[in-house]
Amino acid sequence: MDEENKIIEKAVGELQECSATSKKLAIQKKDKTQPDPDPKEMKAAQAAEKKAKKKLEKLLKKQEADRKELDDLMKRRFFVVPSFEIYGGVAGFFDFGPPGSALKDQFLEFWKRHFVIYEDMLEITSACVTPHKVLETSGHVAKFADYMVKDVKEGNCFRADKLLEQHIDKLIESGKVSKEEQERLLTIAQNADAYSAKELGDKLKELGIKAPITGNALTDPFPFNLMFQTQIGPSGHSPGFLRPETAQSIFVNFKRLLDYNRERMPFAAAQIGLAFRNEIAPRAGLLRVREFLQAEIEHFVDPKDKDHVRFSEIKDNKAFLLPREKQVGKAECIHMSFGEAVEKKIIDNQTLAYFLARSQLFLEACGVNPLKLRFRQHLSNEMAHYAADCWDAEIFLRGYKWVEVAGHADRSAYDLKVHAKATKNTLEAQKALEKPIIEKIVEAAPVMKVMGKAFKRDAKVVKEHLSGLEKDDVLKLEESLKSGEAKIVAGGKEFTLLPEHVQIKKYDKKISTESFIPNVIEPSFGVGRIIYSILDNAFTYVGEGKDRRTILKLPAVIAPIKAGIFCVVSSDELQAIAESIRKGLVEEGLMCQFDRSTTTIGRKYAKSDEIGIPYGISIDNDSKSDNKVTIRDRDSWKQIRVPIEDVPDIIRNLCRLKISFAKCLEKYGEFKQ
Repeated sequence: MDEENKIIEKAVGELQECSATSKKLAIQKKDKTQPDPDPKEMKAAQAAEKKAKKKLEKLLKKQEADRKELDDLMKRRFFVVPSFEIYGGVAGFFDFGPPGSALKDQFLEFWKRHFVIYEDMLEITSACVTPHKVLETSGHVAKFADYMVKDVKEGNCFRADKLLEQHIDKLIESGKVSKEEQERLLTIAQNADAYSAKELGDKLKELGIKAPITGNALTDPFPFNLMFQTQIGPSGHSPGFLRPETAQSIFVNFKRLLDYNRERMPFAAAQIGLAFRNEIAPRAGLLRVREFLQAEIEHFVDPKDKDHVRFSEIKDNKAFLLPREKQVGKAECIHMSFGEAVEKKIIDNQTLAYFLARSQLFLEACGVNPLKLRFRQHLSNEMAHYAADCWDAEIFLRGYKWVEVAGHADRSAYDLKVHAKATKNTLEAQKALEKPIIEKIVEAAPVMKVMGKAFKRDAKVVKEHLSGLEKDDVLKLEESLKSGEAKIVAGGKEFTLLPEHVQIKKYDKKISTESFIPNVIEPSFGVGRIIYSILDNAFTYVGEGKDRRTILKLPAVIAPIKAGIFCVVSSDELQAIAESIRKGLVEEGLMCQFDRSTTTIGRKYAKSDEIGIPYGISIDNDSKSDNKVTIRDRDSWKQIRVPIEDVPDIIRNLCRLKISFAKCLEKYGEFKQ
């Protein structure tokens, strides 16, 4: 947690201590068996409590004001606005304006370089509409739900776990709960989204939580499926859903991906695409929406070997980890290397740890403060029954606290198994054995000439049933046939097999390869959440009052506009130089903004700083004679003077992280006017 939030946490603790002292003295005064407390002591305690409360309120108001100012900036400069705004908007839907779209594009380009290209991943793009059968098989139809409660009078809907968390936050920030009670409440809040409907209902009642605004009673929590349902085609006989995640289309394309990869394991597939979730009460901007962009990776690996070939690259990197056993009370993180975390089995395997570390490097390169980033392990009752281990990347945000932005799950072989069973497809990989083995094969071979006459159209169903029998089942069938007949059930029907219908074959087979269903390690990134987190981390200001200037310290690698171009004075000659620089940058694929206004250079810098432009290129009267311009660094406000022909290469290399501005200062020297 960064310094700002540590100060707030300390202020909460001070208020708790002052409140506890005042409460103790008040109880003493009412107790006739004890002497009255010193009036001066009581007055001092009450004054200290009032002072501590004002201090905390001031800190929280400042944080909330900063959050609102960021939200205002995002709307005012058209980063992100509510969809259909002139019609009043629709909760959970947002449009990205020019700088927001450019930021998203730069973010995704960097994500592809960092993950897809660096890791040799296979990228696909698939349909958003998914047939009912696919999501029924994956378990989404039955289980993809959040618990909802309703205002019994108004009918307004709320997500039960979020109501619980928000109520607890307010209780703690009030300073009216003891430290012991705070520990208990924090543990409840950390478990909120893992509770059953009954457990959630019990906690809501225990804490006396009512409907926001109206104060009306709430219904008991009940599940609400989050998928948007639709019909495929006009008949109404082919139901489908807007996909709630992009992962399933990677799983159903596994055979083709494995074939494309020339049967080599392990390998990873990636996809960037829209997903849709009919959220109960989306009220937190880009953090909880109904249509959002996901960037997902499915890394297929041998279940018996989850080591990673590049683990040595990151094993010494340290991160703030929050294992499940630490998630009580204040939930203190441990700062540990990924190598040590795997060695101590805090993180289940090398591949999962490798992707956690790569995600950390990516998020920090995007501008996330390392002190505001942690990885939280899912609680046992929070994980899916098939999962081996799960960790969420969480970022501490103004006004929202810890927010999940990316999930990292070892999904075992669940998805491939269920899709293989439902479709009767073999979704397996193979690996060579160190030494070939001799395996005794026992199989039931149907005599189709005889079976065809006996079972007619059902002969195919019986054949498929026999081909799918395991060795022990074949031996049982053989024993039954010795008595003259065997009963089987195939395709929902019962059939009587006679010895002439099937031949039991037994032979030795040399096996050089082993088939296995791969396990899946899945890093999944919520693009909108991360973009909001980047903006939250980048948002800052200098000065106060009229001199206050807002700055978005977006890293150059993802900044939507890489450079601003400014003429110090307005003249045709300088405009021509500026236009030539603009063309040079555009030819390098670098988005820039040529400010042709006649305002002062200081105001031009201020406007560009507000939308996160990292570098400002200024053309002055000397540029006509020396063919040089100044490049200003947004974060340090330092400048260098460079030949015009060097500008495109310098800006490109700065934005591709090939050089730093400090290196440019060493090469060209600091320019001071």
